[in-house]
Amino acid sequence: MKILVTGSAGFIGFHLTNRLLADGHQVVGLDNINDYYPIDLKLSRLKEQGIMLEDISYNHIVISKNIRSYKYIKLNLEDSENINKLFENEKFDTVINMAAQVGVRYSIDNPMAYVHSNIIGFTNLLESCRHNNIKHLIYASSSSVYGLNESLPFSVHDNVDHPVSFYAASKKSNELMAHSYSYLYNLPTTALRFFTVYGPWGRPDMALFKFTENIIEGKPIDVYNNGEMERDFTYIDDIVEGIVRVMKNIPKGNTNWSGLKPDPASSVAPYKIYNIGANKQVNLLDFVKEIEKALGKKAIFNMMEMQAGDVLKTHADVEDLKSDFNYSPKTEIAEGVRHFIDWYLKYYDIDK
Repeated sequence: MKILVTGSAGFIGFHLTNRLLADGHQVVGLDNINDYYPIDLKLSRLKEQGIMLEDISYNHIVISKNIRSYKYIKLNLEDSENINKLFENEKFDTVINMAAQVGVRYSIDNPMAYVHSNIIGFTNLLESCRHNNIKHLIYASSSSVYGLNESLPFSVHDNVDHPVSFYAASKKSNELMAHSYSYLYNLPTTALRFFTVYGPWGRPDMALFKFTENIIEGKPIDVYNNGEMERDFTYIDDIVEGIVRVMKNIPKGNTNWSGLKPDPASSVAPYKIYNIGANKQVNLLDFVKEIEKALGKKAIFNMMEMQAGDVLKTHADVEDLKSDFNYSPKTEIAEGVRHFIDWYLKYYDIDK
């Protein structure tokens, strides 16, 4: 297939692009290389794919020198005119939207960044998809949408109308917007709620990256709610495998769906929602222990109070993923952390 991957220089988008190319697909990667975190890492990801730094400029398509089936374009999703041109020129079969303004805490002080990227940008994608006969739109949602919901494990069949961050609200909005396009224009859409993704080439604003950096440098690590937090950490390869399986299964309307007892995860329209998580709760302090083991060095703790926008626990119910695709993430936390540490030490040329 010919596939558009937005956010292709980001953590998940980078790994997904590599997998799709390995599977023999034609890929166009799109990313605006914003400076939410240092762009050097994003440029290094692109360099790994044969995109040379000197070739990158806005609205300019670069053909990879190493992979003939890969194109990259630097472009904002908010640029509706050039997004439309891209769709008209490339004739995509499938669109996978990994582009977004991310970060729970950043959204507290910078909500407009989420309006521009996650609302306006996503609307532009929806419009281009419906006008260009896209067979399937897959897009990243987030476990953050569960908000004040305390029913564990989190199920896609639960109500999620009480987000506790604007980031989460923007992701919930994407799900609602996608449903309206599925219903009105028969555009097949699938939302994927990711649970705390980690692994090599990960985001520097995430706990694993920050903890590793500070432990190596002998600096304290900030641990919120005194470590009494639990997360469903999900390794990047497991996330990508889930995306690829979902991509191949275009949703159809649920003939058993009822407006008298509406199921949030499906619809009479071609619309679906899935969780992708490890289906295991890991205490934050146990997570730090795995980092300490992999580094052979102890952490210095700076215990802090719960921060606004955070939730105490996440835990993914992945029964729908299992039943529909015979798949659930497998990577154990010790293995995943070790892979990240090995990459980190090599990337930053650090001796243990």
